[in-house]
Amino acid sequence: MGKHAVAVYYKERKIKKMTKGFRLWNNITGWAVFALSLVVYLMTIEPTVSFWDCGEFILCSYRLEVGHPPGAPFFLLLGRFFTLFAGGDTSRVAMMVNILSAFASAFTILFLFWSITRIVRLATGDDLTVRGGKAIAILASGATGALAYAFSDTFWFSAVEGEVYATSSLFTAAVFWAMLRWYDEADDPHSGRWIILIAYLMGLSIGVHLLNLLALPVIVLIWYFRKYQVTAKGAIWALLAGFLILGVLNFIFVPGVVEVAGWFELFFVNSLGLPYNTGLYIYLLFFTAATVAGIWYSLKKGKRILNFVMTVVAVLMLGYSSFALIIIRANAHPPMNQNDPSDVFSFIYYINRTQYPRAPFLYGHYYSAPVTGIEKKVGGYNKKEGRYVPYYTTEYRYDKRFMTIFPRMYSSEPDHIRQYEYWGKVKGKKVTLRSGDGSEQATIPTFGENLRFFFRYQVGVMYMRYFMWNFSGRQNDVQGNGNVMDGNWISGIPFIDNARLGDQSMLPEENRNNPARNAYFLLPLLAGLAGIWWQYRRDPKGLSLVTVLFLMTGLAIVLYLNQNPSQPRERDYAYAGSFYAFAVWIGMSVMLLYDLLRKVTKEYPAAILPAVLIIAAVPLLMIIRNYDDHDRSDRYTARDIASNYLSSVDQNAVLLTYGDNDSFPLWYIQDVEGYRTDVRVANLSYLQSGFYIETMSRKAWESNALPFTLPPEKYVEGERVQLPVEEIIKEPTPIRKVMEFVGSDDPKAKVDLSGRGDFFNFIPVKEFIVDVDSAHVINTGAVRPYHADRMLRPLIWKFSNSMAIKDDLAVMDFVAGNNWERPLYYSVTVPASTYIGLQDYFILEGMAYRVSPVRIDPPAQGETGMVDTREMYENMMNHFRWGNAEKEGVYLDENNRRMIDVFRRQFARLAIALVEEGDTVRAIAAVEKGLSIVPPEKMPYDYFSSDLAEALALAGKTEEAEKLFREIVANSLASLSFIASLPDRKSYGLDFNASVSLQALIDIYRLATRFGMTELADTASSELNRFYGEVPVR
Repeated sequence: MGKHAVAVYYKERKIKKMTKGFRLWNNITGWAVFALSLVVYLMTIEPTVSFWDCGEFILCSYRLEVGHPPGAPFFLLLGRFFTLFAGGDTSRVAMMVNILSAFASAFTILFLFWSITRIVRLATGDDLTVRGGKAIAILASGATGALAYAFSDTFWFSAVEGEVYATSSLFTAAVFWAMLRWYDEADDPHSGRWIILIAYLMGLSIGVHLLNLLALPVIVLIWYFRKYQVTAKGAIWALLAGFLILGVLNFIFVPGVVEVAGWFELFFVNSLGLPYNTGLYIYLLFFTAATVAGIWYSLKKGKRILNFVMTVVAVLMLGYSSFALIIIRANAHPPMNQNDPSDVFSFIYYINRTQYPRAPFLYGHYYSAPVTGIEKKVGGYNKKEGRYVPYYTTEYRYDKRFMTIFPRMYSSEPDHIRQYEYWGKVKGKKVTLRSGDGSEQATIPTFGENLRFFFRYQVGVMYMRYFMWNFSGRQNDVQGNGNVMDGNWISGIPFIDNARLGDQSMLPEENRNNPARNAYFLLPLLAGLAGIWWQYRRDPKGLSLVTVLFLMTGLAIVLYLNQNPSQPRERDYAYAGSFYAFAVWIGMSVMLLYDLLRKVTKEYPAAILPAVLIIAAVPLLMIIRNYDDHDRSDRYTARDIASNYLSSVDQNAVLLTYGDNDSFPLWYIQDVEGYRTDVRVANLSYLQSGFYIETMSRKAWESNALPFTLPPEKYVEGERVQLPVEEIIKEPTPIRKVMEFVGSDDPKAKVDLSGRGDFFNFIPVKEFIVDVDSAHVINTGAVRPYHADRMLRPLIWKFSNSMAIKDDLAVMDFVAGNNWERPLYYSVTVPASTYIGLQDYFILEGMAYRVSPVRIDPPAQGETGMVDTREMYENMMNHFRWGNAEKEGVYLDENNRRMIDVFRRQFARLAIALVEEGDTVRAIAAVEKGLSIVPPEKMPYDYFSSDLAEALALAGKTEEAEKLFREIVANSLASLSFIASLPDRKSYGLDFNASVSLQALIDIYRLATRFGMTELADTASSELNRFYGEVPVR
């Protein structure tokens, strides 16, 4: 071997050793970051179900049931796998699904770390031979950015609960990292394997959440940067190609694969008369054969590009095929079977999310647009007599003068209009709607006002606020809609926060001490901006990649969602990918300091010093600040609150609920933990759909089918959606006869309200007779023996609405067919607008009103129903659980506090009812129980607690009552003082806060006067005079 060969040999060995060294430390550091994140997540994970959609996802994972559209079948399969580790203990199932989120989040952090170190090496021009101080700085960059994201507010929240967003983040991180790996190996003949892997991951991710598809423009841009000579024009075309691929996948491929199956099914069933699903099976065979044939042909003919494309399509479809789970399980008719997507047309309805109204995107109407016409179109198909029969939906046509490109203000709901006009500062221009005297006019917002709403609210409140939560600081955990007291971002720097949000030293103690009040002093933000500057100077191409990812997972979502004001919950989780991208720049701030310090000191200190500084100042600050309000360990409130609702009702009851948080946890505890499976929980919002009424017509666990008098086909989509009440019959009519009339398809039983030949079923009477057999209702428990003297025989039910919608009809039908066999309850959280006149027969027995054919005492103003103190006391005092809410160190966020506040009110109502019955001993016990659920340090006493104090005073505990009254006064005055200190321009949205605090003073003045608390009454009176007129009121 010659000298040259020896030199080459040793040089290659040295390079290999150096490469191995960095790769080894890159892997070790990455897995260390993974382990640290995972340990923290497991320490802070919720041990059971959480509020919102978590209960649904957990039960659907455990039982493989069908959740809300468009489904998350691959997440359910992953969740089902993790539930196997519960070891048969159903109480641990929820925690196992939560652990899935923890692992997914930790792997996201791992891929983020590896992505940062690779992007930094692209910027510095270093390969895997990098060593010394620069290697340490690169590793520190990865650790800093990854850990900053790991302990950011939004991402940590998703990491410890059983929702899809953690797993969705993992897919985004994995495909981004995989594309960077392809970048390294692009010249390898087998580098296409990374693209095939990405396609497969994309297909799988559709079965988790569509957010992952937003990474496609970045992937195409990476491809372009690696394969072509980069020009500005070329980069723009590559970006446009990425948008095109995204659009094709999202708007054509995902729905189109199923839409084409619908064409086949319609042809083979309706045209050829073949059995249901024949067309679907033929389509699947045809598609599979075509794909296999394409791959075979490309291999045989040596067409590499065709083979590559066909393979990508095949693996994409393979991943997408997880949706077969939805159809398979829907045909098994599980207890939760949303939309019943058991055939191709119901599946199209399901995957397209047709039941949810869609916001206009590029072109649409303003909120003030008058309707000029209605168009009918095919909404879908129902099965009938071996064929598919179309049903029709309507779409409004609007006055063209009110149409605009890029419509941002389109909802006609009064609350939305009020906020449009505030955020957009709408003055608009007046136009006459009808000729003549021009008295009827409407306002058309200007396009500038439209854009003002977009920037101020949709970008400012619904994106930048969340962005600053994560990288500057969060004010509190109260949902914000733009007022200065709730849900804003803060910096922790007084002159900045005071200028934006008012004097923070005057905030009520409740706000100042909120566990979610976390200030980072702008350090993560400044670090990210420093990282942007460094990447701009070192690697403009790399900057464009991260910027596209940042924008596509942030502002692009804002544009597409076009959200209305007053969302039911905070939506920061939707933008987690954008915060992921910003964390890349936080990591790069280490490199900026490294470059600066390397000029003035030796290499190793220059690398170590900034690493220590930034790791200490950013991720460490974030974990310290965020730990207490992200620690859900030992919190069982959602599960126990669900059990309390179910414990409030009798055996075999039907419990009507309305929202997510009074339904999903209840379904979870029934379907997973097997608690009170005799009860049928029926969500009134879902009862507006035919599929759900059909589900209620089947047995579920120990609950028999609901005894509707009308068959399910009378409730199918497009039928009996709205029924006007036309009082043709003036006398009360038996409810069964009314249902027979409503269920008739005879044209004589329909009315043409529009004058266009559109005939609707209608209700011909406003008063229904419900028969009551006295012996039967006592025997079934519909009437308690001690209420027998109040029994109504028969019950005359006055329907209180002018229009009945499908859920109203379903309740009427249940009453008609039930004959008082099964108890019917309304949850106390159900809005009064859904009572349809039955509130006149409500008896409160805990967290639910029982519908009973008895004459009730008129309730107090603002209250509903009559209290059954025997049942309610037994339920609330002996059967309710509180999930460690009272325990020190157990964090209660706003959702928990809001749900628990309902219980406080129910204890107050029980106590007052007991006092009225002369039972002061049990009344005092009820108040004490209500006060002990959560200490005031976690939930300060407010206006809604004054009833507890009143009950104490009525029971003779005036000293204790006065003490509680004074706490309420102090808290109310603190709130009023802060609101009064604000200039008018900052008082927006605080009228409710001020009104509640003023009402507390009014009530306490009245009660203090009543109970002889003269000094307290004088205080309340003087403070009322001081603040009334100084604060906005509603």
